[in-house]
Amino acid sequence: MVEQRPFDSSDDLFRAAEKAWSQCGPLDWEEAFSHHPRIGADVRGREASEQAGALSASSSVKEELARVNSLYEEKFGHIYIVCATGKSAEEMLANATQRLANDHETELRIAAEEQRKIMQLRLRKLLS
Repeated sequence: MVEQRPFDSSDDLFRAAEKAWSQCGPLDWEEAFSHHPRIGADVRGREASEQAGALSASSSVKEELARVNSLYEEKFGHIYIVCATGKSAEEMLANATQRLANDHETELRIAAEEQRKIMQLRLRKLLS
C-alpha cells in the first residue's frame, strides 16, 4: 500500500486496503493477530478506546474473560480477535465462548474477518 500512495480519495485507500488484505493468507493473518493486546488486558491509547467495554467490566467478568482468552489461545494458537468497538465485555465474553466451539479453520477465517473490520475502523479513524 505504501508504494501506491498517494491515494486520490478515501475510497481508493479503502479499496487498496481491501485488496491487500484479500491477498493475505493464514500466516499473514496470524502475524496481524500477534500485534494486538488481549481483550481485557491493561491497555492504553487506541486499544483502550477500542476495548472500552472490556475495561469497564466488573472484576468477575474480567476474570472470566481472561479464563476464556486462555482457553481460546490454547485451542487456536493465537489470541481471541474481535472488533471490540461498541461491544460490552459481556458481549465479547459470550462471543469468545461461542467461538470456542469452532474448528481451527473456521475460527481462523472468523478472526481474519474481525481483523479486517479492525483495519477498516482504524483507517476511518486516521482519516477523521
